[in-house]
Amino acid sequence: MPDGRPLRVAIVGAGPAGLYAAGHLLSGPHGTYVNGEIIALHDEHVEVDVLERLPTPWGLVRGGVAPDHPEKKMVSTVFDAIANRSGFRFFGNVDLGRDVGHRDLMAWYDAVIYAVGADDDTRMGIAGEELPGCHAAREFVAWYNGHPDYASSWYDFSGERAIVVGNGNVALDIARILTLSEAELRRTDIADHAIEALRKSRIREVVVLGRRGVRQAAFNNPELEELGTLDGVDIVVEGDDPAARPDRADSNNRLLDTLRLYAESPRTDATKRIVLRFLTSPIQLRGDSRVESIAIARNELVPDGNGILRARTTDDTDELVTGLVLRAVGYRSSPIEGLPFDERRGVIENTGGRVTDIPGAYVAGWIKRGPSGIIGTNKKCARDTVRALLEDYDAGRLPTAGTLTSAQVAVALSNRQS
Repeated sequence: MPDGRPLRVAIVGAGPAGLYAAGHLLSGPHGTYVNGEIIALHDEHVEVDVLERLPTPWGLVRGGVAPDHPEKKMVSTVFDAIANRSGFRFFGNVDLGRDVGHRDLMAWYDAVIYAVGADDDTRMGIAGEELPGCHAAREFVAWYNGHPDYASSWYDFSGERAIVVGNGNVALDIARILTLSEAELRRTDIADHAIEALRKSRIREVVVLGRRGVRQAAFNNPELEELGTLDGVDIVVEGDDPAARPDRADSNNRLLDTLRLYAESPRTDATKRIVLRFLTSPIQLRGDSRVESIAIARNELVPDGNGILRARTTDDTDELVTGLVLRAVGYRSSPIEGLPFDERRGVIENTGGRVTDIPGAYVAGWIKRGPSGIIGTNKKCARDTVRALLEDYDAGRLPTAGTLTSAQVAVALSNRQS
């Protein structure tokens, strides 16, 4: 800064995107990987304040990773190291919109990075979706991970069948959690209230609905292979034959090989089963005062004008009795007052992380690019945003007049929360 003070940046959201952004700004000892080499992004004195709505940091690493996958949570050690760097501060229990707004942050800081993730979910758009018994997978995952917003939620495990709509990795996580034994659950870090509820569960079958075929499945092979290690659980493939319509690309398709293995395996005397049902779409949830069944339709794949296979429903329908439907068809971000929002894509309008027409405002993570990628994807995403911010800083494009000191921000936030 011309006056010798540090560059002061606020990051809203303490999940992976926010923490990786802080790490890039606070110049770690090993630099940052760019274009095949490790470099230092800058040599400026930077102070970063991370503002988080919850009292604890790490976002989906804490509240979205399956409790039986502790290895994926080890990235929190990286975030711990970032949080210990000079210039880093964490403010928990700060609600954007209640305690502080976009205009406040733009006045208080030289730059603001919004990394708030996706706090909503995509709807199925079918009749009966609002009936009790139909829930967002996002909320269910948060519930069994102990997220404070969902700790008091209730789910009906009294029936023998649960339906998961969508066939990505989240859908497989849910299917796995619903079929683990109490002993297996207790070996994880799942929330105590979830163990207490799930140990009484009568669910014996989890049906995972995918609207397209086996070759378009959205889950990854490691997650699919893991289903085969579950004790006392059969894995069934229905709706599409992984051995049908072979082509040369199938020879290197490990996911398809795993599905073939499940499809060809004989049924056992297992007390539970997970059914991976492809080429199937939900068309209606039925019930008087709550979900009692789901109507489904068989799909066929037809090429669009670009040669991409699309699922089209047919008149071949069926009905499955169930009291629990979990929609896992996608996450979605919510608008932030004062920032331009793309309703179709569910992201803040931006170019390379720069918020459209608002100098000094930036985005990283799902609010920037949509709900895609794994935890590590956010490292490059945040890096690119930070590089854009630093370019604007070097070019004098940041609105730096009136920026508060770190002490003044602490007082201002305390006053807002008192």
